[in-house]
Amino acid sequence: MNVQEVIDRVLEKSCGGRKLEQTCDVLASGSPDMEVTGIVTTFTATVDVIRKAIAIGANLIITHEPTYFTGADKLEWLENDPVYAAKKKLLDDNGIAIWRFHDHMHMAESDLIYDGLIRELGWEKNKLDPSSPWSYVIEPTTVGELTEFFKMKLGMNDLRIVGKPESPCSRIGILVGGGSLGLGREEMPMELMRDKELDVMVCGDITEWTLCAYVNDASMLGMNKAMIVVGHERTEEWGMKHLAEWLLPIAEGVPVTFVDAKEPFLYL
Repeated sequence: MNVQEVIDRVLEKSCGGRKLEQTCDVLASGSPDMEVTGIVTTFTATVDVIRKAIAIGANLIITHEPTYFTGADKLEWLENDPVYAAKKKLLDDNGIAIWRFHDHMHMAESDLIYDGLIRELGWEKNKLDPSSPWSYVIEPTTVGELTEFFKMKLGMNDLRIVGKPESPCSRIGILVGGGSLGLGREEMPMELMRDKELDVMVCGDITEWTLCAYVNDASMLGMNKAMIVVGHERTEEWGMKHLAEWLLPIAEGVPVTFVDAKEPFLYL
């Protein structure tokens, strides 16, 4: 198969072939007619991910997030940038294609990023609302214990929380990646907590003066509200992990490997 055939098969399986006219799901490197020797799935095509793809003989990376540092992978501002030049040289010298699978991945019949995360957590049967991936009911626990659960499941050593670790919880919201910013309506996460009577919101990205402030005030007022900040990468990487298995039936024997981009932060 060539790169374009892989892309077409992915879009057919995920969205019935439906294609957005305006999308960030484009090739950031390589050409559509390149023969595919191996596929790597990852949250973002970091330099380390690219090096691992080269090492295993894969020449197509399917990434969820941008390769060149802005949402639309704009290149004009990078013309004389040394980071861009070195990364592009690494890709060109090794014949690596990168295709972004973002918009169509989220608009699949079942959001494939959420599917991967929920599978990783083992919460497939815990949905509060079958039509939405945003809220869950779990066995009663505490915010502190839930935090330890996420650390174990997602391979993290540290997490930030807002609220009291000893607070009881069982109704949990999850907004992966930038979803916790509100998806265009900054009040959306707070409305979700209120309308679904959620005890804890698990977040990707946060704005500290919106949901963070709402939960902080609620906790100070004695209300049973808390927030766990997992981060963008750790909430979305699992969709790319399970995408590797999802791809196997359409890859026709081409090796498919998940490479963890890993959390970008060190905690000192």
